[in-house]
Amino acid sequence: MKAPAKLETIRALLAKAEDTRTPEAEAELARKRAFEMMAKYGVEQAMLSDGDPSSDAPGDRQIVLDNPWAMERVRLINRIALALGCQLIHLGRDGDGPARRVHIFGYESDLQRVELLYTSLLLQMNGGLAAQGVPVRSGVRAWRRSWLLGFINRVGDRIEEAERGAREQARTETAVTGRSAALVLADRKAVVERTYRQAYPRARSGGRTTMTGNGYGAGWAAGSRADIGGRRIGRAAFGAISS
Repeated sequence: MKAPAKLETIRALLAKAEDTRTPEAEAELARKRAFEMMAKYGVEQAMLSDGDPSSDAPGDRQIVLDNPWAMERVRLINRIALALGCQLIHLGRDGDGPARRVHIFGYESDLQRVELLYTSLLLQMNGGLAAQGVPVRSGVRAWRRSWLLGFINRVGDRIEEAERGAREQARTETAVTGRSAALVLADRKAVVERTYRQAYPRARSGGRTTMTGNGYGAGWAAGSRADIGGRRIGRAAFGAISS
């Protein structure tokens, strides 16, 4: 299926930002524009589908997240999914190996955004961690894990902030049905929650993971620098996906 034109534009902007021949000022402008478009895309799709529900129906994905750091990958995609109006449940190990399986519920446009952002941020997270030098006298695994959690929490905060901003900008808009953006988004949230609860009636919400280890601050700072518009969103790094 051909991607929506706006997502193709986002890809083009990010490709420009990634090109080493692009001056840094132009690259930063391209990233900023791509981020703004990604943030508005979810609200726009919600408003459009209120008049044509078949254009953006509720759906779900089961996804296998491989090692290394499979549990941290679960935490990353969970923060993204919740920020973008989806619901996620961690189903535990996938078979006998270390990989983990998650099940995500949401409208198709939001699931697509989750995939784009997770693919991008996973690449950035892995690359950022690989570039770190663990300080002397620090436990290597503990330091790296705290770095990952710092990155994940900061990136999650930034995505949540972006979503709030996009919704605030749309608060005076109305769909073709005459309903406000706030009402449309609230109804979508209720539909996703209901679908999730029907599938997993005994599911419990997990608490947010925090960490104050030595690597946390460095990871948090890296998350502040991460491009949450979807860097390298054309590359495959999402893991096995099944409907």
